[in-house]
Amino acid sequence: MERVSELEFRTAGLGEDAVEYLAAWDLQREVHAGVVEGSRPGTVLLLEHPPVYTAGKRTDPHERPADPGGAAVVDVDRGGKITFHGPGQLVGYPIVRLPEHVRVVDYVRRVEEALIQACAELGVTTARVPGRSGVWLRADHRGPERKVAALGIRVSRGVTMHGFSLNCDVDLGWYDRFVPCGIADAGVTTLSAELDRRVGVEEAIPVVERHLRHYLAWEPYTPTPDYEPRPEPGRAPRIQLLTP
Repeated sequence: MERVSELEFRTAGLGEDAVEYLAAWDLQREVHAGVVEGSRPGTVLLLEHPPVYTAGKRTDPHERPADPGGAAVVDVDRGGKITFHGPGQLVGYPIVRLPEHVRVVDYVRRVEEALIQACAELGVTTARVPGRSGVWLRADHRGPERKVAALGIRVSRGVTMHGFSLNCDVDLGWYDRFVPCGIADAGVTTLSAELDRRVGVEEAIPVVERHLRHYLAWEPYTPTPDYEPRPEPGRAPRIQLLTP
């Protein structure tokens, strides 16, 4: 079993050093190969991207932004639909070997739980919504049910790729150009919007790292209770997971 001490965190680029999506994808593949071979420990890449839309395997043609506002639209080999990455959003790519006793869905739940606990530490109450991926806030006086973190992963040769994005102080105007993750009856938010103060990526990184280290140590844990189920119309699975 991989021990928590063997999990390496690497900040690949933030702010002016934000990493272009395709360059980060190449870096993921390089790290993935090393983890598969056993020549490097499990690694979590933490970074920001310049504005980019990424379309997962379930993205329908009409869900692509008609006007991406100058951002690239990249087809990717993860599960899920289309989403946005950009400045003010913490993107994490955990590239870890799954222990034999940890199923892929269990891994997704652990990443979600780490983000739920990170949000709580920063002052925002969140949970899962069965039927929909990611980390959510309940509907309240501020607005409808809304997502603050998105997930989309791939597992190849027993090692994970892709991962999560946590909206810290990203410009939500980018989300007006498409339907995030194909879910039209809910909203998107940021930690900053919910707390009425700026929560930058730099503030979120150590909090997210601490909780990922805890939950990716593969010890038993008690999950946060879910919110009410909200299945996507016509879709039974909560999140699409791709394996070779």
